[in-house]
Amino acid sequence: MRYGLLGAGMMGREHLRNLALFEDIEVVGFCEPDRGMQEQARSIAPDAQLVSDLPALLNLELDALVIATPNYQHVDQLMAAIELCDVPILIEKPVVTRLEHIARIRSAVAARSRQVWVGMEYRFMPALATFANVIHQVGVPAMLNIREHRYPFLKKVNDWNRFNRFSGGTFVEKCCHFFDLMRLFLDSEPVRVFASGGQDVNHLDERYDGEQPDILDNGFVTVEFENGCRAMLDLCMFAEGVKYEQEVSLVGDKGRLDCQIPGPLAMKNAADARAQVVFSPRRPYGPQIDSVEVGEDLLRAGAHQGATFYQHQAFLTSLQSGSAPMVSLDDGLKAVLIGLAAQASISAHQAIEIDIQKFKLRPLS
Repeated sequence: MRYGLLGAGMMGREHLRNLALFEDIEVVGFCEPDRGMQEQARSIAPDAQLVSDLPALLNLELDALVIATPNYQHVDQLMAAIELCDVPILIEKPVVTRLEHIARIRSAVAARSRQVWVGMEYRFMPALATFANVIHQVGVPAMLNIREHRYPFLKKVNDWNRFNRFSGGTFVEKCCHFFDLMRLFLDSEPVRVFASGGQDVNHLDERYDGEQPDILDNGFVTVEFENGCRAMLDLCMFAEGVKYEQEVSLVGDKGRLDCQIPGPLAMKNAADARAQVVFSPRRPYGPQIDSVEVGEDLLRAGAHQGATFYQHQAFLTSLQSGSAPMVSLDDGLKAVLIGLAAQASISAHQAIEIDIQKFKLRPLS
C-alpha cells in the first residue's frame, strides 16, 4: 500500500515511525515546507520523495493519504484532497477549529465522507481499548471522570499552538480526544456543557511578535448526555511530575472501572511504566487489577502508548476490506463541537446547549 504524508512535524514523524513497522506499507512521498523537519523525516523514511505541495503528493498514485499539519490548515487541505483524489484519508484531530467550519466541511465531503478517518489515537491506546472492552462490568453507567495532568504544550513550528485562533483553543486542540472517549464509553450524545478554566501558569512570560499566548492551561468541563449520564474532564497542563498522566473512571450501578496510564517521566522507570485497568465491584470488596503492557518497539515509535500503531493497523485493515472508518468524520466533528462548547462556556461564564443533529451551539437561556 502506497502512502503519502502531508506534514512532517512532531506528529507526522510519529506516523512515519509507526508506518515503518508495517511490511505491507510504503511511504512513497511527503510534503513539508520546513527544512529542519524535512531532514528529520528523511532520516525515518529515506526512500520517500519530498514534493512541493499537495497536488504533487497526490500525483504519486497513492493508496492512502495521512494529513498531520497544523490545526488551522486542516479544513482547506481536506477539502482540496477530497476534490483532487478519491483515496482514503487519515486526518489528524481536530478536523476543524471554528464552529462555522463544521457545516462547510460536512457539505464539502458529504458524498465521500466514508473515505475520511479522523486521527483519534486515544481510542487505540491498549489500556483504553481494554477499558472499553470490559465496560459492561459496571452495569448501567452513571458517571464518567477523565483526568489528564501533564506537561505544557510543546513548541511547534511558528508557535501556532500558542494561540486560540490557530489551534481552536486548548479544549479543542488537546481535549477533543477525551470528548470523543466520553461519547464512545457512554454510548450517547452530549446535550449540555458547563466549563471553567484559565491560564494561570504556562506561557505567561512568552511573547510572539509582541503578543502573549492566550491558550488555557487548566480547567474543568462537565458534559451532560442524552441518556442521563454525566462526564467530567479535569485538565491541568503544569503537573508533569505525576505518575499517571491520564486517569479514567466510569461508575455504574454494579461498580467502578478505572484506567491509569503513566506519563513520560514515569515511563523512564520500569516499575512505573505499566498502565493498568482496575475493576472495583460494589461488593464484595476487592479491586481486580490488570496490567497492560506495550511493546518496546511501539513505545519507541511514538508518544501515545502504541496507539498510533494500532490506529494504522485498523486503518490498513479498512483499506484492504473496504469497511467504513472506525472514527468517522462526524465522530471527529462531534468531539470538536464539545470542545468548542467548553471554550464558549468558559468565555461566557454560562452553560452551553448542544444541538448534535444540527451541529449547533447556543447559550442556556
